[in-house]
Amino acid sequence: MKLTNPESIQESEKEFIDTINAELDWDVIEQMLRDKHNFEVQDDIEYKDGNLIVYNNEIAYKFDFQIKVPLSVIFNRGGECLSMSTTREEEGPENPEDVKNQDFSRTQTPFGEPDKNKVEEMAVEIADLISEINNNV
Repeated sequence: MKLTNPESIQESEKEFIDTINAELDWDVIEQMLRDKHNFEVQDDIEYKDGNLIVYNNEIAYKFDFQIKVPLSVIFNRGGECLSMSTTREEEGPENPEDVKNQDFSRTQTPFGEPDKNKVEEMAVEIADLISEINNNV
């Protein structure tokens, strides 16, 4: 036996989530992204979904957003990744020779080939950062 119309409950829940979403402090969220993940948001953050959940045995709210962040990738002429960063320097090197002469030894083996473990570590780190953002926002 229904006590109320399920559509009415769902609509009220949606309005409640929308009200919470409208009150989020985006300055604080963007500061957390900068401090914790070194991300600088490039465009507006796009709201995808919001819901009431149970998290660590307590009622919580989960909001999913789509964000754009800068991603700098350095790779060699062989297509191998040398470096990956989620920060972008505003200005490039003053002299193009500076890029050519930089020491990339920390991401290469002694034979000049990229260290596969380093590339895998960077990929895992980026995946972890994205996962943390999705779970904490």
